[in-house]
Amino acid sequence: MIDGSKIQIGATQSTTSRFPKRLRPSGGYRDLRSFQVATIIYDATVAFCEKSIDSRSRTRDQMVQAARSGRQNIAEGSRASATSSQTELRLINVARASLDELLLDYEDYLRQRHHSQWAKDSVEALAVRRVGQMLARKNTTDQADRTDPAELYRPWLAHADPAVVANTVICLIHQANYLLDQQVRALERQFVTEGGYSEQLAAARLRERERKTSQDRTEPSNPTEPTAPACPVCGSPMALRTAKKGPRTGSQFWGCSKYPACKGTKPA
Repeated sequence: MIDGSKIQIGATQSTTSRFPKRLRPSGGYRDLRSFQVATIIYDATVAFCEKSIDSRSRTRDQMVQAARSGRQNIAEGSRASATSSQTELRLINVARASLDELLLDYEDYLRQRHHSQWAKDSVEALAVRRVGQMLARKNTTDQADRTDPAELYRPWLAHADPAVVANTVICLIHQANYLLDQQVRALERQFVTEGGYSEQLAAARLRERERKTSQDRTEPSNPTEPTAPACPVCGSPMALRTAKKGPRTGSQFWGCSKYPACKGTKPA
């Protein structure tokens, strides 16, 4: 990794403030509640489709892929967080969109087969939600507890009635979306205030470019460079030229900048 505090520009030592911070820690997605819930959704969807969706139906593949996309993009976004907050934010939004697509598939399954969808505050939905609330408390109070969250949802996800399974996954998708919305808000704040490594690097590059431009504007002109005189014929600025023929070939002289309209010259 490049240490910004040791990089030199020209003959002067650059200060660390010109360079972005080191890469942030990343890849801890397995501890994210959103990833844990998305994993349960993915596994449950694979099992649900194998049992309840015709293997010849395109819906089966689409549901599995949407569930997988939700999970994988959370993981990929977490890994990308080391270098780019913008990339992480984009991938989390992709995960959110994939789960929304999956939600519609489950709702369609229930509606098209004339099954009831649990109301938000129904006894069944509240029971599933209480498991999520309990797991959230465990995450913050008992890091040593490694109980598999999927086991707590097994009574619903292993139910013989596919409508119960579909309704349970719908509840889990709402939980995952709520968690992802919280992540997105936090990432938006972080992106605005800090950005990731690549955003900081781009900002540092712009600052360095502006510094050099400002320095070039304020630097005095080279005193050894001759000052262009005025043309003795028309008064226009003259340009330093080199004779290409005649007895003075190769020697320099001042010629009018309006040549060939004006042929005024002066010795250099």
